[in-house]
Amino acid sequence: MTIREKFEQRELGFLSEYACPSSKSAGRKRLEEPCPIRTAFQRDRDRIVYCNAFRRLKHKTQVFLSPLGDHYRTRLTHTLEVSEIARTIARAMRLNEDLTEAIALGHDLGHTPFGHGGETVLKELFDKEFTHSRQSLRVVDCLERRGTGLNLTMEVMDGIAKHSKGFGTIMPNDTGEVASTMEGRVVRVADIIAYLSHDLDDAIRSGVVTREQIPAHCVKVLGERHRDQVTTMIRDVVYTSGEEDGRMSIRMSDSMHDVMLEMRTFLYENVYRSPVVHNEFIKAKKILSELFDHYLNNEEAFRFAAMEQELISSPEEAVPTKQSVCDLIASMTDRYALTRYKKIFFPTPMV
Repeated sequence: MTIREKFEQRELGFLSEYACPSSKSAGRKRLEEPCPIRTAFQRDRDRIVYCNAFRRLKHKTQVFLSPLGDHYRTRLTHTLEVSEIARTIARAMRLNEDLTEAIALGHDLGHTPFGHGGETVLKELFDKEFTHSRQSLRVVDCLERRGTGLNLTMEVMDGIAKHSKGFGTIMPNDTGEVASTMEGRVVRVADIIAYLSHDLDDAIRSGVVTREQIPAHCVKVLGERHRDQVTTMIRDVVYTSGEEDGRMSIRMSDSMHDVMLEMRTFLYENVYRSPVVHNEFIKAKKILSELFDHYLNNEEAFRFAAMEQELISSPEEAVPTKQSVCDLIASMTDRYALTRYKKIFFPTPMV
């Protein structure tokens, strides 16, 4: 019996009946020889951590564009906070922590540069149905490894595709809108817990809002400090979730749900749509719109950028279509987009 098989046996004896054991995975699109040491979900986690798209997250916007301050969140630190929160909930509920971690680490791989401003550009120029969650699925399915994809398990792919809720319902009643596994549903909740607390923390740090502006009811329930807010929301989810009508349900108490919605509304109205943040997104939209048009109509420039981003394996594959240009723009970090824009559109002084 291999180390992996022994671990899979321990999972079956320890995990909740509602968890997804590694040995019960639906598998991958392309069959692979099992690893003698790691389970299928552990391999997925490792593939995500070592892929190009994961490394690029360190220079992608969370809220504030290309922040110079050392302590502002980026898309990478957001991802790590989501992973930590999701793993804590999963461990407490005896769910599969490896599956939870893999989904959490991969959930934002397809996020655009300049945050949701970049997402809006691609909705307008490419497809109104474009979302970063769909693009994240595309990254792991067919863009990474120069077009071959990571060949992740079905459970991780499903969790990545259904992690996002935007301004919609936190946990919809329609099972088609949420992940098929409890682990994937935990990541969906962990995502909002993470950004509610850390986006507020960054907004206070930047001076966009003050502590006095935060709704008093939210402060009373969640606490004033970032760590208190996260702890309060995690505990509520852990203690409220459970079996309901013969099945497991990931949820929070009605009072906590109301507070989280109130906090989210506060962030949208006072942070995400604030002049400080919104005006920078207007500039970012202009940059990405002009880059999109340039690459769509300039095969040589597209080939160079696609090769540099390792989206293709040979120059012959570099055909600028709306889909391939969308993939290129979505892959860019903030600084890469700014650098290419300057190189393409700014005049070069003669020495």
